[in-house]
Amino acid sequence: MSLQSKLDAFKADFEAGKPPYSVPPSVIQTMRRATADLIASGAATRALKAGDQAPRFTLNDPDGRPVSSAALLAKGPLVVSFYRGVWCPYCNMELQALQAALPDFQDLGASLVAISPQLPVNSRKSVRQNGLGFPILSDTHNDVAAAFGLRFELPGYLVDLYKGLKNDLPAFNGDQSWTLPMPARYVIAPDGTILYAEVNPDYTRRPEPEDMLPALRRAS
Repeated sequence: MSLQSKLDAFKADFEAGKPPYSVPPSVIQTMRRATADLIASGAATRALKAGDQAPRFTLNDPDGRPVSSAALLAKGPLVVSFYRGVWCPYCNMELQALQAALPDFQDLGASLVAISPQLPVNSRKSVRQNGLGFPILSDTHNDVAAAFGLRFELPGYLVDLYKGLKNDLPAFNGDQSWTLPMPARYVIAPDGTILYAEVNPDYTRRPEPEDMLPALRRAS
């Protein structure tokens, strides 16, 4: 089953309130409204695209070790996935799909990292729960996400909803700003050129890992 098929099946069960999910229709409506508003804002069109130069970054892995994009690019192409956090089931399914594709990436000489605003303790949880063999880097305040044009501020009505659901982003992220990255996937060539970019303001839509293979082959 494709990644998107799995996401669609989860979404259908979640919105239908099938066990173990029990979400009032008002919550679903608010989530849909937030997604529609983010799409309408045009934020995704302002994110970095194929052909742009990727910003360099250095972020800490879950054990506090700095990971440099420049050092990784010196070894070959780099796959970067921006995701929201361990609390997001769609993100976890994407991480699992990326893990399954990791051998294909490595065969082409590529490195893979995921970037999230969450604190290292939550990144360790993501790695452990999803059986990951690649690092999740902590992007404090979504600064690297902002450099890629991905950071957005949650509207007040969505903040209220998250608070009501006990989804405490400031606690998860160690940051009071209530910002998130739009989910995004990039393939970056060793010279820093973005060869592939997929940014979607609808967090329930994610590209297939194999979609990146042609760009990785060009970079190898």
